Amino acid sequence: MPTHHLGRSSFGNPANAGNLMTLEEAYQLLYDWVPNERLRLHMKQVAANMKAWAIEKENADEQAALKWELAGLLHDADWEKFPDDHCRIIIEELERRNIDPDVIHCIASHGPGYFGVEPVNQMDKMIYAIDELSGFVHAAALIRPTRYDGLEVKSVVKRLKTPSFAAQVSREDINDAVSRAAVSLEELIQFIIDHQKDVS
Repeated sequence: MPTHHLGRSSFGNPANAGNLMTLEEAYQLLYDWVPNERLRLHMKQVAANMKAWAIEKENADEQAALKWELAGLLHDADWEKFPDDHCRIIIEELERRNIDPDVIHCIASHGPGYFGVEPVNQMDKMIYAIDELSGFVHAAALIRPTRYDGLEVKSVVKRLKTPSFAAQVSREDINDAVSRAAVSLEELIQFIIDHQKDVS
């Protein structure tokens, strides 16, 4: 049984398709719910990667790209304050706000092994893959004097093969996520380096 099993696979009301909060509202929620600056940075990085991937790789329009960005920005919103109910609380909050079910399902599926919700579409699959790798890439950058400047894919891959480095990151989850998204590990690492290096 997954550790934070949500016990359902349907989220939100289909009648709310297209209902999205503004970025300002999402950031307000982020700052209200997440005191930890490192966690906020992670969520902003995932959001930046998600938005960029939607636009550059999925030819998303502005509305679709916002869905990807919102899911990335809020996927860990309840993790710090409600660790035992992680994902459940933010899902219920977004349902209460009548947010598009695609955004809610995407958040619910960002860790299938934990929440018991399978990624269905490419947005779901990419948040799983980006979430797993974004934090790892950031950890690899932080131990370098020049941080992201000059960070190469091969050095991140080498770190992935070092079990003691960022040991809490599941290599199994990374491999699973990348295979589901049908992207190459190297391509995604390079994409993440390029798109999250300037996020603050």
